[in-house]
Amino acid sequence: MNAWTSLVFSHPDTFQAGMAILLKTALIYVFLIGGLRLLGKRELGQMTVYDMVLMVVLANAVQNAMVGDDNSLVGGLISATTLLVMNRLLYLWMRRSKPVQEALLGEPMVLLQDGELRMKAMIKEGITQEQVEAALREHGLERLHDAKLAVLEVDGSISVVPSTSPMHRSRRHFRAVRMH
Repeated sequence: MNAWTSLVFSHPDTFQAGMAILLKTALIYVFLIGGLRLLGKRELGQMTVYDMVLMVVLANAVQNAMVGDDNSLVGGLISATTLLVMNRLLYLWMRRSKPVQEALLGEPMVLLQDGELRMKAMIKEGITQEQVEAALREHGLERLHDAKLAVLEVDGSISVVPSTSPMHRSRRHFRAVRMH
């Protein structure tokens, strides 16, 4: 039993190697969060085949950078724990800080308004006309002019408001009464 546990949990220099794995994993995590954020919201909600290939290849590319030659159970656990803890800390930080949340998640982006595409917004977010049209079809609309609004949400999905939808105001605007 002792030989088995030493085989499973063995590591040349646990503390020093563990700290190296922890720091490298943390740096890779921060780099990937920033890099994926720069790609736009589309990557989150509307992954294509090539987006999925990118994720798989990224995972493979950074795995060696995080743990190096260490293929021990302890090295893998250190790396996985670091990723889980950093992800939780990032979530808590975003929950408490509106600027951090806006920087990492962004804001909803109007892609179509009153049947007209907003090309600058689409280009910025990496959305094609075909993707907007597909979102319209998913909502039962056939043409661009059938939509009052199409919005790329922060989770990468596209919300659509049909042009036949009644307008509801969330706030009432009152004009001051002038006294003569």
